[in-house]
Amino acid sequence: MTFRVVIPARYGSVRLPGKVLLPLAGKPMLQWVYERAVASAASEVWVATDDARIEQVAAGFGAQVMLTSQDHPSGTDRIAELVRRQGWPPDDIVVNVQGDEPLIPPAIIDQVAGVLAAVPAAQLATLAAPLRSAAALFDINVVKVVTARDGRALYFSRAAIPCDRDATLGMNGVLSQQPAQSNTEGLSSVPLLSSARRHIGIYAYRTVALAQLAAAASTPLESLEKLEQLRALELGMFIQVADALQLPLADVNTSADAVVAERLLSSL
Repeated sequence: MTFRVVIPARYGSVRLPGKVLLPLAGKPMLQWVYERAVASAASEVWVATDDARIEQVAAGFGAQVMLTSQDHPSGTDRIAELVRRQGWPPDDIVVNVQGDEPLIPPAIIDQVAGVLAAVPAAQLATLAAPLRSAAALFDINVVKVVTARDGRALYFSRAAIPCDRDATLGMNGVLSQQPAQSNTEGLSSVPLLSSARRHIGIYAYRTVALAQLAAAASTPLESLEKLEQLRALELGMFIQVADALQLPLADVNTSADAVVAERLLSSL
């Protein structure tokens, strides 16, 4: 199996602008991500960015980097531009590694590519993990996924899916779709479903599927939930989901996350 990795890296993060250039334990965060990707079995690793500052930093630590359009609504669209300009064959596999995952295990980069390669009918693949708390089930910042028996994705949501109807009725309204911190006391008595799984934001695509996604406009559910993978589902595409062999230790969305990531990286 041969695959490539592309790291989409935009400058304008809403919660932490320029976060991919944030120094963590002596290196910009993007470099940590790049080095993790290089440690995988990928034949090539690229950075796709919308900003000359990121391009300069990436080139400085030896990455292959492409400056892309600033108008892309998602990382998937940014990767699709790079793939198109590189002219990669339609059946090639490309793995999207997020630029804010400085501690991503190389093993799951290989895993997600292998999951896609093993299911010829699948157009995309991604990973999931069991939820560890009922509070996480009701946290809109934790994306949940439900699948068919064969692992095909049925839906991704920020809402609590699947929903235990009887438990919900028994809680007399405590389980409203509110941020978890507002009803922690009630949530402590909710049984956590064994089928509840959180999505891990790493994707493998066939390049032909990337082109199809990029050619389509944003879809209603994608826009509503702010989840780009819903575009693929709304287009009728087949996303294969597998349980991750390892879990990323920390992604970075806020300054507090950066403190945690730096502590973990410094201990390596």
